[in-house]
Amino acid sequence: MSLTKDGLKLFDTHCHLDLPELAATQALHWQQAQQAGVAALVIPAVQESAWQNLLDLHKQQPHWHIALGIHPWWAAKAKPESVTELEALLIQHLSHIVAVGEIGLDFALDTSSFDVQQTLFSRQLELAGKYHKPVILHHRKSQPQLLAELKRQQFTEGGILHAFSGSQQQAMAFIELGFKLGIGGTITYDRAEKTRRTVSKLPLSSFVLETDAPAMPLAGFQGEVNTPAQLALVFDAFCQLRPEPPEQIATSLWQNSVDILRLEATQAQ
Repeated sequence: MSLTKDGLKLFDTHCHLDLPELAATQALHWQQAQQAGVAALVIPAVQESAWQNLLDLHKQQPHWHIALGIHPWWAAKAKPESVTELEALLIQHLSHIVAVGEIGLDFALDTSSFDVQQTLFSRQLELAGKYHKPVILHHRKSQPQLLAELKRQQFTEGGILHAFSGSQQQAMAFIELGFKLGIGGTITYDRAEKTRRTVSKLPLSSFVLETDAPAMPLAGFQGEVNTPAQLALVFDAFCQLRPEPPEQIATSLWQNSVDILRLEATQAQ
C-alpha cells in the first residue's frame, strides 16, 4: 500500500499511462506516483489498438486497473467490427476490465463526426449495460446529449464523468444517474470558479480524483507532461475546497473509487 507524505492513499481514476509520453518510462512514473501516495490507478483505452496492451499491463501490475473502449476522438477511425471485438474481450476478460471507457461525445470536434460519434457511443453504452460495467465518460459541449442517451437506454450501471467542470446543477444531473465526478487539475486554476464552487458544495460521496496524465497539466505546470504523481497536488487543491479533514477526504475518495468501479478490497489494495 502506498501512502502520501501525510500517510494517506490516493486512487488516480483516469491516467493514460500507456500513451507515448509516459510509456517509455512507465515504471519510473509508477514509482514516483507511489511515493506521492498513489496506490492504484485506472488506465482507460482511447482506441482499439490499445486494448491488448492494456490487458497485458494489468497482468503485470494488478494495481493498474483497465477500461476498454473507443474515445470519440478516434470514432471516425474505428472499424465496423470494433464493437463486436470489444464485446468478445468483455466476455473473455470480464473480471479484469473495470469499466467501458473512455467513451462519450465531443461536440467541439467537426460536425461531420457527430453521427458516427453518437452511434459508437450508443453501442458501447449498450455493451456496458449488457455486461453490467460502469462507464468512463468523455464530454465536451455534449452533457445534454450524454444525459439523453443514458436516460433513453435506462442505463443504471453508473460510472465516472471524466474531467468534470461545471455547475452544481450540471453535476447533479449525472450524480442522480449513479455517476461520480472525476476531479483533476482544473480545480488548481483560480479561473475555474464554477467548478471549484461545485466541489465545495456537493457531498463528498460525489467525487473521485484523476490526473488524465499526460494531459491536463495543473496550474504552474502548463506546457509540461502531466504524471500520476501530480495526483497529490490535485488532492491538496481538493482539500482546500472542503471543510472535512484530509484524512476523512482521502478515505472517502478512495472508497468512492472502489465502489464505483466495483472493486473488492483485495483488488484495490
